Amino acid sequence: MRWSNAFIPTLRDDPADAEAVSHRLLVRGGFIRQLMSGSYSLLPLGMRVATKVSTIIREEMDRIGGQEFSLPVVHPGEVWKKTGRWDDVEGILVKFKDRKGADLLLAMTHEEVFTLLATELHSYKELPQTWYHLQTKFRDEPRPKAGLLRVREFVMKDSYSFDIDAAGLDVQFENHRGAYLAIFRRLGLDAIPVHASSGVMGGTESVEFVVASPAGEDDVARCPNGDYAANVERAVSEVVPEVDEPWEGRPERVATPGIRTIAALAEAHDFATPQRQIKTLVYVVDGEPTLILLRGDHELMEQKLVDGLGTQHVRPAHADEIREALGADPGSLGAVGVTALPIIADPALDGRSNMTTGANEDDWHLRGVDVARDVAVGRWLDLRRVRAGEPCPVCGAPLVVERAIEVGHIFKLETTYSRKLGATVLDAEGEEVPLQMGSYGIGVGRNVAAVVEVHHDDKGISWPVAVAPYEVVITTLKVDDHATMAAAEGLYERMRAAGLDVLLDDRDERPGVKFNDAELIGIPYRVTVGPRGLADGVVELTVRATGETTTVARDDAASELASLVGSAR
Repeated sequence: MRWSNAFIPTLRDDPADAEAVSHRLLVRGGFIRQLMSGSYSLLPLGMRVATKVSTIIREEMDRIGGQEFSLPVVHPGEVWKKTGRWDDVEGILVKFKDRKGADLLLAMTHEEVFTLLATELHSYKELPQTWYHLQTKFRDEPRPKAGLLRVREFVMKDSYSFDIDAAGLDVQFENHRGAYLAIFRRLGLDAIPVHASSGVMGGTESVEFVVASPAGEDDVARCPNGDYAANVERAVSEVVPEVDEPWEGRPERVATPGIRTIAALAEAHDFATPQRQIKTLVYVVDGEPTLILLRGDHELMEQKLVDGLGTQHVRPAHADEIREALGADPGSLGAVGVTALPIIADPALDGRSNMTTGANEDDWHLRGVDVARDVAVGRWLDLRRVRAGEPCPVCGAPLVVERAIEVGHIFKLETTYSRKLGATVLDAEGEEVPLQMGSYGIGVGRNVAAVVEVHHDDKGISWPVAVAPYEVVITTLKVDDHATMAAAEGLYERMRAAGLDVLLDDRDERPGVKFNDAELIGIPYRVTVGPRGLADGVVELTVRATGETTTVARDDAASELASLVGSAR
């Protein structure tokens, strides 16, 4: 491609609304343009990168036996109602009706439709199956941001595995884990697998693949020794035991006028350090007010509550609901003596005594609370958010908590969808059994952005060769010099013949402008052709990642670039 004919609308300044590095550079480099909130057009450079990312994904999926499909984006609401997700993901799904009044939706994922196709499987002899496609999805994200990192419309590779039993699903799950690690390695991403929540996808086990980056939206807790890693939505850690001071008798009422926070109570009374308080929250679970108890210095991880209860219908109670349930406002709440409401507690409270909690009367608390004696805990669930420095659950080393970008996610769905949609086969004994399913996703645009977040400097993007829009840019210093242009044209044709993706910068621009643009869009290798070098029979070769510049014999440039690019692909 000749730059003079290409559509590469580079910008000198960062877009005003861009915070993430990838957002700034992809817009400035002419890769993407925003159409509306959370929706971006891929321009030619962006399309070339996305196509290469997709090719790598396809190659690794095919390597593990994947078969490519193409499924519709618009789905009938009926099938989503059968699985229960029509309402469970309310607010994210875009729903509408056709002219006949039938419910339709824009697909945010394709579990339902792939499962419907799997109803055409009849025998265990047809298994295992691995099916995938790369298709547009739409999720009505409430707060799209950071360019391609968090969008509403996107292309995702989602694959689905079908097996006769859990052992087969385990094999498919590990096959996908290996394929994903290979994909990320080829993209130039140091992705690590972490335990994660399955969320609205369902199933019992899921693994996220994340790349450490300040632009990420996930917090990941990991052991510095490599023994443990998990999204904080799922992460656990060892809790250092607290030694409770003795307390004789029943709980004692303590006047606490105007005190409404854990910190204020701790400041007012020496006996009520945060570690010795019971934090009482009120949530509405499936329409029923429910008390959630944690240690005073611990924070609720709401996703753990959702996962532990197995329902998406969980929300904080409103002020009027709280007062109606307990007779007091937040800051004076407790579970002592409460028998009419479900009580769920975090295990850090198990066995604790001489604790302080709200008395369910404004401006009063209780001290000397024995959890086992005074609180009717109906269920113990790990609910707290893990913090940096807490002991690793495997080796005891202090955990590190860092921001990360989720670049892939794999799920064991088991029979969540196959039972509801009737996807069954006959096993070796002739018994009808539901298919064991897995679901596996990679967002193409998000991975493009993740590569930029990892591979950039103050001059622009520095694409790995495998996903670069062009592998080589030939920069001509004097387009009005016949000998210079002839030499550049000759190199261009020889490199193309060698199978290289080459961009010939034949624009009538100052050298500085050309160099800046080449660095901004991140082409891995730049060959500079000018009269002075040609007089000595050489051209300059600059490596974008290092900035190193060397001279190469003009006649050897094409073969040397072919060797460099070939080894880096």
